[in-house]
Amino acid sequence: MFLSKLALQNTTKSVVRTQVRRAGDKAFHINTSYNNQTTHFDFTPENYKRVKALLQKYPDNYKQAAMIPLLDLAQRQYGGWLPLAAMNKVAQVCEVAPVRVYEVASFYTMFHRTPVGTYFLQVCGTTPCMICGSEEIMATIQDELGIKNGETTADGMFSLLEVECLGACANAPMLQMNDDYYECLTPQSVRDLLQACRDNKDISQQAIPMGKWGSLPMNGQVSCEGPLGKTSLDTIEPPKFDRSKFDAGDVDPASVKKHMSY
Repeated sequence: MFLSKLALQNTTKSVVRTQVRRAGDKAFHINTSYNNQTTHFDFTPENYKRVKALLQKYPDNYKQAAMIPLLDLAQRQYGGWLPLAAMNKVAQVCEVAPVRVYEVASFYTMFHRTPVGTYFLQVCGTTPCMICGSEEIMATIQDELGIKNGETTADGMFSLLEVECLGACANAPMLQMNDDYYECLTPQSVRDLLQACRDNKDISQQAIPMGKWGSLPMNGQVSCEGPLGKTSLDTIEPPKFDRSKFDAGDVDPASVKKHMSY
């Protein structure tokens, strides 16, 4: 009786292990001509330096803690998306089973497991943006580019996706293009943005110069004040502080990624 139960337990464990392997391979991934088991990926020598810098932030027995920044690094190197080979390389670096990387890459929307355009437009469609005109912004982009939600232009320049809240409700409607936020949009400012992307000869540079915080209100607004300027608290003297204490700082907002080894 005892031996029968033990044999049953061992059989059950074996079945569970098989199911996990399938979830991390077959069910998770569908082979294509450009993304399959034979697709090659390896970090460049320059990026291996970044890999080393990222791993040094964590104890040797917690290399998996660097998984998200490593996936981000791999995605940037590969042109904005993660092939299976890139996720397997991250698993190798982190010394974990590949399925652990697949779980992370498929959970966070910042990671893309299918190709996206050079300019990836994510239009916020949540309530504040919708009330302020996001549907018109979405329609303008679709008409201008000739694609629908979830599609990429034939030349591979633009991808379009409607997403949920991106946290810039005060400047609705807005969209995220690659890393940057473009806010307070109108149909015309969206057309101007798309044209600036088409005219941009150096894709490593922003099509329209970005504000220092990685966001750009397209109506010229650079603070939280409304079109009438300050309407309250305008008689209160602002607090005083010693600005010189920041003079010796070696990190400024524009170089955050560099200091994070991105």
